[in-house]
Amino acid sequence: MSSSLHDHPLPPARIEEVADGVYAYIQPDGSWWINNTGFLVGGRGVVSVDSCSTERRTLAYREAIRSVTDRPITTLINTHHHGDHTFGNFVFPEATIVGHERTREAILAEGIPAYRTMAWTEVEWGDLQACPPFLTYTDGVTVYSDELRCEVRHFGVPAHTTNDSVVWIPERSLLFAGDLLFNGGTPFVMMGSVRGSLEVLDRLAELGAETIVPGHGGVCGPEVIDRVRGYLRFVMATAERGRAAGLSALETARETDLGEYGGLLDPERIVGNLHRAYAELDGLPLGVPIDLTAAILEMIEFNGGKLLTCLA
Repeated sequence: MSSSLHDHPLPPARIEEVADGVYAYIQPDGSWWINNTGFLVGGRGVVSVDSCSTERRTLAYREAIRSVTDRPITTLINTHHHGDHTFGNFVFPEATIVGHERTREAILAEGIPAYRTMAWTEVEWGDLQACPPFLTYTDGVTVYSDELRCEVRHFGVPAHTTNDSVVWIPERSLLFAGDLLFNGGTPFVMMGSVRGSLEVLDRLAELGAETIVPGHGGVCGPEVIDRVRGYLRFVMATAERGRAAGLSALETARETDLGEYGGLLDPERIVGNLHRAYAELDGLPLGVPIDLTAAILEMIEFNGGKLLTCLA
């Protein structure tokens, strides 16, 4: 189901200067394991926001930074623990890796998880090494690129994961949103919370960002917040109907017309999202662990029994 929505071959990654000295590194097509990163160039060095999923992609990202500046890469901020944003951390041995304390805990607990090779089509991952943040925070931390203030914030509730952070640059009205926001791809909250995500989206809207670098998809404006909010409300309403009808998450997904959301990349994520919504309807705490293996296997089943398409 999902593979028909992908373009083959993918366009090359691109650098976009989104503010003076601030760059987004956009990797099309933004589907499974193909994320965005970004970097700030200062006189003393470079601050990177996230790494990439594979060794090859992260080395290419380093070369992209080098095409802009020869300053050393001093700091690497992780927006959350997922491998598409952290597997490439080891490619930056000279950098101080900064992340939420739960980001560190999750990377230490998972390492380089085997599920990456079991659920998705074959990928050239490279010789990956788990490298968690070693400078952590609870609520947030401020990082400066020269005099430019970058507020790294965790909003205190599970959303995409339990450990999401954003990098907010108020002087530029610029937000690196991590995977709290997807542009053109299906939002994914299986490891976080539907309701928590909706709460965090309200907080993001209050920032007043004019330019947003989402975790996946092209650079955009604040309108993306409403699009993601609409999808998550659709997920919760769909879960409520499915629960009332006595259907499982997979059965509900199969009975559901995705409508305006059917054109988003990786639509099979509806199954994982419904598993999370069902847990919340059952009264479980937001972000509590659920059976991820069962949910992933059902996403594959929804996908016609085929492995999920990954072009990383």
